[in-house]
Amino acid sequence: MIEEKKKRLRGVFLLPNLITTSALFSGFYAIVSSINGDFIIAALAILIAMVLDGLDGRIARLTNTQTSFGENYDSLSDMICFGLAPAIMLYTWANVNLAFGMDSSKIVLIFCFIYVASAAIRLARFNSITHSQDKKFFIGLASPASSAVIITYVWIVETLVNGNISHLSSTSNYVWVGLFILPVLSFLMISNITYYSFKDFNIRHKVPHITLFLIALFISFISFDPPLVLFSFFLLYALSGPGLYLFRIVKKKKSLSQEKNSTKP
Repeated sequence: MIEEKKKRLRGVFLLPNLITTSALFSGFYAIVSSINGDFIIAALAILIAMVLDGLDGRIARLTNTQTSFGENYDSLSDMICFGLAPAIMLYTWANVNLAFGMDSSKIVLIFCFIYVASAAIRLARFNSITHSQDKKFFIGLASPASSAVIITYVWIVETLVNGNISHLSSTSNYVWVGLFILPVLSFLMISNITYYSFKDFNIRHKVPHITLFLIALFISFISFDPPLVLFSFFLLYALSGPGLYLFRIVKKKKSLSQEKNSTKP
């Protein structure tokens, strides 16, 4: 009787949290690889974390194993994988390829911290409004997509330079371009610009045959030049939010002007 009255510790569902733990390990491995100078391996590790991050939520919904613990655990994993890991990757990459002076070192440090802080703000805001917003859209650029732009850019440059010291001067220019991208992505993450979330895509529903063809076509393009294709895809996604935002503003102005013209005698 006494044992029955003892409070039992609440357990967690294994499958979705196991996937989240695997994503967390990928983010940690990306940080270690960046410190060791293996930037392509770090980029691949973050991409693996992105795939796992997309799976854990869907698996939890499919198996009806969604919990508040899983949501909080996933957010902490996202902060490591898509906030801290890309910033450390870019900082160490800049440290390797730039002739650091005191001023440039501070600039790189500030830019990387701004990105980390923006990712934290983005995740905290997402958790606070996740139950009230439209599931089809994200408010602000999602941190996985933002990190994907950074890591695929580094992957492209590392592939082109291939670690050749003679290209150090040209690499420094690429590094500064990457650092310029950081505050832009930071702003997009904390902005009120909406992005399509793809969360209404249900893998259990039937799709047209053309969908499989398009998927096969996309995979074939990735195999042709993985860093370039992935960078182009994620960059277009990052730009889709501001593009749609400007399109809505132009459309609204046109509708207002048409209304004014129609009311004139």
